[in-house]
Amino acid sequence: MARIKPQALLNQSKRKKGPARISATTIFLCNLVVVVIVLSVVATYKHWSQRSRNQPVSGLSTFEDTANSFSDSKKYDLPGYAILNTSKGYITVELYKDGSPMIVDKFLDLCQKEYFKGMPFHHVIKHYVIQAGHGQGLGAAEDWTTKGKLHSRLATSPKHEAFMIGTSKTRDNTGFELFITTAPIPDLNDKLLVFGRAIKGEDVVQEIEEVDTDEHYRPKSPVGIIGVTLKRDI
Repeated sequence: MARIKPQALLNQSKRKKGPARISATTIFLCNLVVVVIVLSVVATYKHWSQRSRNQPVSGLSTFEDTANSFSDSKKYDLPGYAILNTSKGYITVELYKDGSPMIVDKFLDLCQKEYFKGMPFHHVIKHYVIQAGHGQGLGAAEDWTTKGKLHSRLATSPKHEAFMIGTSKTRDNTGFELFITTAPIPDLNDKLLVFGRAIKGEDVVQEIEEVDTDEHYRPKSPVGIIGVTLKRDI
């Protein structure tokens, strides 16, 4: 068996223990992977940071949209018309749910409580207004006429044309008074809250207007509201 020289063994040992050489391509690929990982982490961080900042605003917007939708749906679920059954016939009233929501809500609540059942028209003034209510004293319409406003004519307001439905702005113990104008009354702007208009039964309003009254505009024969029927549409 041939003997290996000591010098050859030494050289062979050095070759075995020496580090393996890494190619330039391997180094480049490793660096590229590191860069891609770093960029991915940065992009992910930015994405979640942006989302966390936008989340409260988005949630608030969604809540507001839901609340508005609920409010609108509730408003449009309310009856839009009221049919007054009077001793002279029927008067169909279109309610201004958008223009006078608070007054309409009050009117609807009173209708459900049958507040208007048996309510008399206690003051009737031709070419002016008819007034219904449970009060027994001086009517608001009569009070207005005593102050010289019966024949005054100012710039016409479309809210106070004939056959408009409203209630008095005055807060007293007479309760909810109901007014139906029988002519354009522009000077009632400071006194009347309009919440609807008669779209059918104008002839009934005129028939009530023609009843005989005393010197205080009180009908000599009873005329009033028998009941009120609410409808969502007609």
